[in-house]
Amino acid sequence: MVKIKMVVHGLLLPLAAGSTFMTVNTAVRSATAAEEPKAGDACTAADLGKRHPFIKSAVTDPTITHFKGYYITDGSTGSQTVTMSIQTVVTVEVGGTTQISSGFSVGALFKVEAFVNRTVKKSTATTNAQSQTITWNFLKPGYYGLYQGTSKVTGVYGSLNCGRVDLGDGRFATRWIERPGGTYTTFSTIEEGAVRCEDKVPAGSIMSKAQKVLGCTGAPAQAPQAPAPAAKSPTGSVAAPAALPPGFTCLPGYYRIATPDRLLFWWNADGTAEFRLHAWAKSTRVQWQVCQGPTTNGMVEHVFLTRQSKKCLTLKAADAPTENALFFEDGCRTVDDGQRFYVYQDVPGTNLVGLQNKMSGFMIGQERVTDNETVRQYSMGRPDGTGTYVLEPLP
Repeated sequence: MVKIKMVVHGLLLPLAAGSTFMTVNTAVRSATAAEEPKAGDACTAADLGKRHPFIKSAVTDPTITHFKGYYITDGSTGSQTVTMSIQTVVTVEVGGTTQISSGFSVGALFKVEAFVNRTVKKSTATTNAQSQTITWNFLKPGYYGLYQGTSKVTGVYGSLNCGRVDLGDGRFATRWIERPGGTYTTFSTIEEGAVRCEDKVPAGSIMSKAQKVLGCTGAPAQAPQAPAPAAKSPTGSVAAPAALPPGFTCLPGYYRIATPDRLLFWWNADGTAEFRLHAWAKSTRVQWQVCQGPTTNGMVEHVFLTRQSKKCLTLKAADAPTENALFFEDGCRTVDDGQRFYVYQDVPGTNLVGLQNKMSGFMIGQERVTDNETVRQYSMGRPDGTGTYVLEPLP
């Protein structure tokens, strides 16, 4: 049996209070097939290669995206077309990426929608970054705020993975455990209109926010907000002077990674840097060194080196947000989360595992369990359970 260190977080999420801040209490309970898994629910070996999002908190904030203060005199009532200037831009984002293409990101936003009980964007989207025109029929003279806005929703999501839990007294089980997540931003439908200071509007509404921008109730008019600068991508990784990154120690001997029936194994494909499923043979292409390093996010980091080339199993940085992206072999690096993996184990007595890339958070799998199929990443793992593998010493 593979001896891999693992530390499990607590299974309950804290509650927090606030008028617009919502949280969930993930009490431990048994899961049924019809339910989404919760932290502490039982899982099986078929779930080791799966991953699910859940929402920890949500803040709904009325946001003005375009605005124009406009005077209407006694002689200028009626329909007029007014150009509004941009105030702020809202972009859908999950976990630092604005390309909402993975099943995990889309699934997280569906859960946000259910959490806040309103329709939100669940795909790549941004509010208009150009000035906008609005045609409005002004019935009375006065000072109006013409606006376009939306309800911006921000918060924190978590991730659930199936892994081994020590129940004490020598007893173990597999449970859904909370793993690191990230932050998200999305927005609801776009609203537009005109409002005056004397108009009675619902508190906390987009119209109420427009009144504040107009300078009503003694509040100073808000200056347009410049769009937030895009986050800079991490700089290139640093090559290690030796094959094994510093801080890592390899387990004795060599290992193989196989489908649970041990009919197909991970191979370094001949003539390429890809990895594919093939039948067993006495070749160094199918043999791996398993090396353990620091503990991050409550679990031990692993690197996997091919015996033949002494290169590391790698997810390219450009492929991190991409569903179905391939894994390759590449020179091991001192700093490269694309070469770091978390291992989720079954109960003692089996060598079944699920494998998660640290950089993307995606799970390893393949489109089909068949000879010559490439090894890829999937944001939520394979729903049919084929992201569960055997990781064992060579016989």
